[in-house]
Amino acid sequence: MTDQSADNTRFAALGDESFVLLTTFRKTGVPVSTPVWVARDGDALLVITPSESGKVKRLRNSGRVQLQACGRRGTAKAGAPVVDGVAEILPDSETARLRANFRGKYGFEFSIVNFIERLVARQQKPRLIVRITGGV
Repeated sequence: MTDQSADNTRFAALGDESFVLLTTFRKTGVPVSTPVWVARDGDALLVITPSESGKVKRLRNSGRVQLQACGRRGTAKAGAPVVDGVAEILPDSETARLRANFRGKYGFEFSIVNFIERLVARQQKPRLIVRITGGV
């Protein structure tokens, strides 16, 4: 297996994980990692996040990301490889359609988290979808 096909295989496998550690980069190059849900959209991976989150600000500066399988609290799984990717923030018009990918994967848990967020925040925070492809 070539290095590129191994990278593609590792990238694709992340779509089966419940959580991945998404690392974005500040302008200074300092990495910032956050555990996130991930869903598939063809050969790409999707992340859903509040539109005002720090990761969105960092992604607007640079689409370079790294992904690694992790647990709910963001602890990387033992031996899990770090995979490079390129992220793009999708237009709002795509959000409703692609939310179904998360609803399909996470089911009731996705609905509960959104419900609790509405109660706590007294409204649904605007969310957007980040599309990630493999490679740099």
